[in-house]
Amino acid sequence: MITVLNVANFDEAIKSADTVIVDFYADWCGPCKMMGPIVDAFAEENPDIKVCKVNIDNEMELAYANKVSSIPTLVMFKGGEAVKRNVGALSKMELDTFVKGE
Repeated sequence: MITVLNVANFDEAIKSADTVIVDFYADWCGPCKMMGPIVDAFAEENPDIKVCKVNIDNEMELAYANKVSSIPTLVMFKGGEAVKRNVGALSKMELDTFVKGE
């Protein structure tokens, strides 16, 4: 299941699990639209990893605070701290590698 984040729930969400992946996207972004089903499938196949989304048009403050200047951007948080990021669309295999380091 994917959690939609906003300013009110962001900090709590990134600290609530061992590994949290946050997808920063916008509805008008072509590569983001390509990534959407991939991120959804990843979340479904990996229930032990918390997957979240932030629509940067609705949450510009979060995009700015997390240094998101291009989308799609995926940020991996561990213990509430950003430890890894990827800018641009990923295939399913690339997303698995990004998250799991395989």
